[in-house]
Amino acid sequence: MTTPPPGPRRGALALLASTQLLLIMDTAIVNVALPSVGEDLGSGADGLSWVANAYLIAFGGLLLLGGRVADLLGHRRVFLGGLGLLAVASAAGGLAPGAGALVAARAAQGVGAALAAAAAFALLLLLFPDGPARHKALGVFAAMGGLGGVLGTVLGGVLTDLLGWRATFWLNVLLAAVLAALAVRVLAPRTAAAVRGGFDVTGALTATAGLGLVAYALVGGAEAGWLSARTLGAGGAGLALLLAFAAVETRAAAPLVPPPVLARPALRLANVLAALAQTTLFPMFFLVSLYLQSVLGYAPLGGGLGLLPLSLVVVAVAPQTGRIIFRIGLHRAMTLGFALLCAGTLWLALALTPDGTFASTVLAPSLLLGAALPLVMVTTNVAATAEATTEETGLASGLVNTSQQFGSVLGLAVLVAVAAARTGDAARSGDTAGDAARAAAETAGFRAALLTGAALAALAALLSVRLHRSERAAAPGDRVPDPY
Repeated sequence: MTTPPPGPRRGALALLASTQLLLIMDTAIVNVALPSVGEDLGSGADGLSWVANAYLIAFGGLLLLGGRVADLLGHRRVFLGGLGLLAVASAAGGLAPGAGALVAARAAQGVGAALAAAAAFALLLLLFPDGPARHKALGVFAAMGGLGGVLGTVLGGVLTDLLGWRATFWLNVLLAAVLAALAVRVLAPRTAAAVRGGFDVTGALTATAGLGLVAYALVGGAEAGWLSARTLGAGGAGLALLLAFAAVETRAAAPLVPPPVLARPALRLANVLAALAQTTLFPMFFLVSLYLQSVLGYAPLGGGLGLLPLSLVVVAVAPQTGRIIFRIGLHRAMTLGFALLCAGTLWLALALTPDGTFASTVLAPSLLLGAALPLVMVTTNVAATAEATTEETGLASGLVNTSQQFGSVLGLAVLVAVAAARTGDAARSGDTAGDAARAAAETAGFRAALLTGAALAALAALLSVRLHRSERAAAPGDRVPDPY
């Protein structure tokens, strides 16, 4: 693919980054509206949880397939198809007469989001070859991701209060339609498929079903119990299908994931690090918002605005990430990012108190986390996609997006379970009753969850050092030194 001149590339980057903002915002905006959905549709807690979970399962299960489909059918075509499906599914959600129809619409939204996300990231890799330009572009992506989480929370509260929960779905319709119209003008058309060859149907079915079942087990484990028959059955079936997928790939003529790609040690470890980053980051947003609302007594809108300082730091630091990588090197920047993530999460955990204020508990550590987020996201994305050829851009995009999505789902499931277990223990051991005891027990739960997240970030920091050493050891003597 011929790299377009800087002007068109900037327009394409703005479009793709705006798509990233929309997809991240979509998760947060619906979560805020869930209580109003329950009141309007008469749905209980179980039904409401699947309004969120259906999206996560479809999104996580189809990212890998979406990336490969983009390689085969053309990235622009799949990108437009994903946005179109997202818009149609959002309209169906806005018109849903009951909880069942809304869950189905959310699952369809997840399919559209998976196609659009995988194709958008692949397009970015094609437009910006590995190097400073790609680092800067990924920094813009990280900034939009951080901003999307807060905008979703704020807009979810405002739209639900003023216009009702259905307005959150119609906003998605409008934004997806605008982005699709801009994509037709900004992205160069490609009539030919990015990769010639057949399609591994068996691999696609086993991978998608396996990833979907694993996601189902993760998001349902906290509700049904980790040792329940439903969770164990889904998780076991998902793992069995993924093992079958690995066996199929060794024999397929046109494998969904060619085994030589997964044989690259740096790629495997970089994807693990991308997952670990989200395992800490994604639940942190949820836990902080919940702490501000349930312990400090903020309204939902106030809980969302409490994350605004963090997002402003993300927006300020993300565009500078490329310069940081240039000055200290990719892997030092990665280790620095995970060290800051560990320190910020640990600081936040220790700062939480039942009778604190936003300024005394959340503000300062959240600023440190805002600096860590773009460093971690950009460096892991760079490392996970650096070895991808032009024909592998969709595959590389699908792999790293899948890693991040499953890191988010796993982190939220595990850390919320840790918080719930610690809250229950603290409540049972308390000597007093009432609001003060409840706040103390909930704070203990949030602290335990965040300490777990800090430990995962520390593990990632150690692994990032190993990634640097393994790449240096594997480099041949005549290889051009990495200037970063």
